[in-house]
Amino acid sequence: MFSNKVIKYSMPNNELKTFSFFEGNSPLLVSIPHDGRLLSDDIKKSVKEKFLELPDTDWHMNRLYESFKDTQWNIISANFSRYVVDLNRSSDDIKLYNDYKSTGLCPVTSFSGEHLYNDGNEISELKIERRVKSYWKPYHDKIKQTLESIKSKYGYAILWDAHSIKSRVPNLFEGELPNLNIGSNSGRSCPNSILDSIHKIANNSGFSVVLNGRFKGGYITRHYGKPAENVYAIQMEIAQRSYMNEITLSYDERLSKKLTPILKLMLDTFIVNSEEYFKDRRYEEN
Repeated sequence: MFSNKVIKYSMPNNELKTFSFFEGNSPLLVSIPHDGRLLSDDIKKSVKEKFLELPDTDWHMNRLYESFKDTQWNIISANFSRYVVDLNRSSDDIKLYNDYKSTGLCPVTSFSGEHLYNDGNEISELKIERRVKSYWKPYHDKIKQTLESIKSKYGYAILWDAHSIKSRVPNLFEGELPNLNIGSNSGRSCPNSILDSIHKIANNSGFSVVLNGRFKGGYITRHYGKPAENVYAIQMEIAQRSYMNEITLSYDERLSKKLTPILKLMLDTFIVNSEEYFKDRRYEEN
């Protein structure tokens, strides 16, 4: 995956790697929690065969963001599927959205609403606790550690939570999703002055855009985005038709070449405007 200083972290009870981390030299951390393709052995034995193909994966997010590897951004990416544990949910599985359907911490249904497991293979509380300890906690410990390290160096830290989803998922939302879905927990995870500049770039990109629409930001954006503590967080949910073939699930170089310059510009702007916002805020406080 990511070249240069890539560190793979082991689970405490075996040699499987729960996530990969590229150590950069930037105030930005990019989180990719849902492109993992691995399943634990117990899930392989109990999940329905059709779901071994992992249809709810955020396909090719690693590949899309790997094109930015020379930027020296910090990047963390999960290696295990969201079917093992959803890293963008709280460890106590508090529901994200009251107005919409969503899957939980350890999903038992797919995005289509179908049951993932064979009859009699529900997830026990003990299994959930083990998955949180083995997969969820290491990922979030690393996010926390990295943001703290960034803050100690720059005085502030910025987090971009990278996602994608099928353009149409009738069980989760109506109609076709816009290409770019920007979320800031309705303005609570990132200052509006920073967010507005990113939204403006998206609006001028030729892609369809929505700000704080169906996807306002999951647990990662909501939990870590704390502007009062100088941590600014945004979730980007990309409709998969924007960079891949949603039928064959293949990466489309032609489409991605149109998208990646827009993503790069948004992320560069995120960095520049976050620094300006932090300096202005510090000046006002003094």
